Amino acid sequence: MHHIYCPYCEEMREEEEYSYTGEAHIERPKDPAAISDEAWADYMFFRSNPRGIHHEMWYHAAGCRRYFNATRDTQSYKVHETYKMGEMPSITAETLAQAKGDAS
Repeated sequence: MHHIYCPYCEEMREEEEYSYTGEAHIERPKDPAAISDEAWADYMFFRSNPRGIHHEMWYHAAGCRRYFNATRDTQSYKVHETYKMGEMPSITAETLAQAKGDAS
């Protein structure tokens, strides 16, 4: 069983309390009516889906009922950090690679 830290409740809770809602930090087009159908389709349907570090949006459905972001490794499923909406991640693929290089 995985546990996820909710940055709003400030406690670790079982994964079943949360819902994954998609990739984090996707900016909605400022004027959707002014963009092409192709650009709108890209915004709506295409995500990066990387192997490794990924920034995701989650919803604490059985708790505070708030959205937050998480940095998770899609290979190991390890959640490296969670952070509130509007904040930026402190862990990225680049910072983890640098940390591994420093540890060698």
